[in-house]
Amino acid sequence: MDLEKSRERSGGEGWIVVALRVPVRIVVLVLVVPVRMAWDALVVAGRFLGGTVFRPVGRALAWMGRAVFVWPFVALWRWVLVPLGTALRWLGTVLVVSPAGWLYRWVLTPLGHTAVWMYARVLTPLGHGIAACAAAARDALAWLGRGLLVVPSVWLYRWVLTPVGHALAWCGRGLFALGALLVAGIGAVLCWTVRVLVVWPAYAVWRWVLAPVGRVLGVVAREAGAALGHAWRVAGYVSLAVGRALAALFRWTVVEPARRLYRGVLTPVGHAVRDAVLRPVAEAARGAGRVTRETLRLVRVTVRQVRQDVRRALLGGPGTAGSQAPERQVKKAIRM
Repeated sequence: MDLEKSRERSGGEGWIVVALRVPVRIVVLVLVVPVRMAWDALVVAGRFLGGTVFRPVGRALAWMGRAVFVWPFVALWRWVLVPLGTALRWLGTVLVVSPAGWLYRWVLTPLGHTAVWMYARVLTPLGHGIAACAAAARDALAWLGRGLLVVPSVWLYRWVLTPVGHALAWCGRGLFALGALLVAGIGAVLCWTVRVLVVWPAYAVWRWVLAPVGRVLGVVAREAGAALGHAWRVAGYVSLAVGRALAALFRWTVVEPARRLYRGVLTPVGHAVRDAVLRPVAEAARGAGRVTRETLRLVRVTVRQVRQDVRRALLGGPGTAGSQAPERQVKKAIRM
């Protein structure tokens, strides 16, 4: 009767699913309920420790941090550094700024005015006089230098050095022309000697010895290359024929027997093994996979139902009268 009722509630599921549902629910209930109770106990303990231990300890540590690190520095700044800075500013004003202002106003300013008067009334006329004397001395020295140095130097350059330079230049041009003539003659003699002793013998050797020998060697090399190409092509034909013969021998001695063995023996055996062994094993594996997925789904559904049943048994259903009181009692019992 229970199986029939459960099958009607499940919407026509198989008897295997119905038979597995109750044991799975029992096992899940045995495993999940202690874990959930332990989790709730940990949550309540964490809240209790957070409200009674961690939060007061954090506040105490924050107060200690302010008392140790913040308040001393604030007191030092307010009651030591600020008054000390004010006193130093007053001392600087009294000892440095005020005397410096008095010194600038009553000493340096009159002294500066006196220096300006002396520069304008004494030093400037004296400087102008010294500049005039220096200009006169410069003009006198320039006149003396021109009369004693420039005019004699120009006369010496024009009437002595220039004729001597022209004579030396004419001699140099003559010597250069003579040297060029000698070099040209020596070059012509050397060129004719090199032509007679080197160029003409080398040309004769090239024309009557090396050129004929080169033509003979070229003909020999051309014929040798042609023979080598012909031999290479003939060897290719022979190699192709031998390869075809070996390929035919291999095909008739190895490939054809193997193909006939595969087609006549291995293929029927493979089909028989596939039809008799592999397909049933695959069907069984797919069926086992479906049963496993269905079992896991039933386990998840059972876990949800067990949780709902436990919550309903302990706290009552949603919307029922007096559901809040049992929940408060349970939480109070857990806290205790």
